[in-house]
Amino acid sequence: MLAVAAVAAAVVLVFAVVLLVRLVRTRRSLRDAGLPTGPRWVFWGAVLYLVLPTDLLPDPVYLDDIGVLLLALRSMRAARPLPGKTGEF
Repeated sequence: MLAVAAVAAAVVLVFAVVLLVRLVRTRRSLRDAGLPTGPRWVFWGAVLYLVLPTDLLPDPVYLDDIGVLLLALRSMRAARPLPGKTGEF
């Protein structure tokens, strides 16, 4: 039972790290293309939430971290330039 829980926790951790890498790559791609990446606090807040030990759920359960990373990724991809404005917000 303990081994199954450890494997499940490892799989969820790998998924969270993959999402973090995707978030960083998305931000870099948007910046390189000259598109807005949304508020900076969204990106850095999601990264800090993943790294810091204080979470809504204990760290072996990365579901809350995954949710925060997905929300940040979604908000970055949904960022639209204001008419007549370019660059970051």
